[in-house]
Amino acid sequence: MIRPVLIACLLTLSAAAAAQTPAPAPAAAPSAGDAAKGRERTQMCEGCHGIEGWRTAFPEVYRVPRLGGQHEAYLISALKQYKSGERSHPSMRAIAGSLSDADIANLAAYYAAGNVRTASK
Repeated sequence: MIRPVLIACLLTLSAAAAAQTPAPAPAAAPSAGDAAKGRERTQMCEGCHGIEGWRTAFPEVYRVPRLGGQHEAYLISALKQYKSGERSHPSMRAIAGSLSDADIANLAAYYAAGNVRTASK
C-alpha cells in the first residue's frame, strides 16, 4: 500500500517540476567602460584628485582621495550617488551631474586601471 502511494507522489512531483518554466538568466553585467575614452575626460577630476596630498576647504577641510587603482564598481556607484544627490558634496554633485552613464563608466574604467596619467600627458 505504501509503495503505490510513494510512486504516485514521485510522479506528481516530477510532473510538477517538469511543468515549471526555467528561471530567467541573470541580467548581464553592465558593460565595462572604455579607459581610453575615460582618460579624455579627466580634466575635471585632476584639479583636485590629481594633486598628491591635496586638501580642499569647500565645503569643509578634508584630504582629497586619489582615484587611481580604486575599484571600478565603487567609482561608478559613487559618481551615480553624487549625480542623484545621495552624496552631498556640492562640487562633486555638479561635476557628476554633467556626466552621462557612459562617461561615468569610462572614467571608472580609466581610474580602476591604476596606471593613471593626466589628460595632458
